[in-house]
Amino acid sequence: MFEQTDPNQIQLTEEGELKHFITTEGLSRELLTEILDTADSFVDMSAKQVKKVPLLRGKTVVNLFFEASTRTLSTFELAAKRLSADVLNLNISTSSTSKGETLKDTLMTLHAMHSDMFVVRHSSSGAAHFIAEHVTPDVAVINAGDGRHAHPTQAMLDMLTIRQAKGDFAPLTVAIVGDILHSRVARSQIHALRTLGVNEIRVIAPNTLLPRNIETLGVKVFTNMQEGIKDVDVVMMLRLQKERMNTALLPSESEFYKLYGLTMDKLRLAKPDAVVMHPGPINRGVEIASSVADGDRSLILDQVTNGIAVRMAVMSMSMSGQMKSRGNEL
Repeated sequence: MFEQTDPNQIQLTEEGELKHFITTEGLSRELLTEILDTADSFVDMSAKQVKKVPLLRGKTVVNLFFEASTRTLSTFELAAKRLSADVLNLNISTSSTSKGETLKDTLMTLHAMHSDMFVVRHSSSGAAHFIAEHVTPDVAVINAGDGRHAHPTQAMLDMLTIRQAKGDFAPLTVAIVGDILHSRVARSQIHALRTLGVNEIRVIAPNTLLPRNIETLGVKVFTNMQEGIKDVDVVMMLRLQKERMNTALLPSESEFYKLYGLTMDKLRLAKPDAVVMHPGPINRGVEIASSVADGDRSLILDQVTNGIAVRMAVMSMSMSGQMKSRGNEL
């Protein structure tokens, strides 16, 4: 666990523009909306014959993943390449960090390679923040998930998916269901949803998978799935993160599915036009039924498509903010 200071002291320029992207917490509605609007301009790029823009031409992006994630890594790599950047995927398992080299030493080595952006995924909360504090001023840092703390690009691709499906955030009731305790995605989603002004945020989970004092984040807590999902507009399912569970927090996966798994019967309790989301990877028959995941109310594949666009937006905005910040210092 890394010590934390106010992330907005380092992730924003003096003018309030994005310089790093560490967390959604504390960012303004205007800035989150700018990220969504910028991402919207990239969404249709995959349908074009030429899928590149020159916004990061000549820049080097290093995907610094201390924790495995095929989906997140691949979408960041594709996003960087569509922005015309050179991309280096650092294999941490065979790097010198596994031989005892410190994180600071690794950063110094990467600085010597004249890298322009680090995309960081780490099992320890605060790692991306720590790296942003210790990089040279001309390097942007994007948090691709740190411990239980934050996963801001996942939250923003979820926000884009909701906006595409529902338009205005203000009238919506959103339910986040499952392993809230271990989910950095849920925390980032809650901060983003509150900032964007949704009517109500509900979290639904057994007591053993709820963080202490989760109510302080401005959510309503339900331990009964049927009560919590009633009349909601959006159902956001979460993966059971068994690799982070140090004790037996659940009697069994089958029992969890019976009580909290999203089936067609439970989905009927939501509004008739309610949509279903999941950050992936999906555990079918544990968090969600295949009939729901593959159904016409599922936006799961839209989330994947939007992930590339959102990461392109964040990377281009952060690099722009870095360049403007350096220009002001000269």
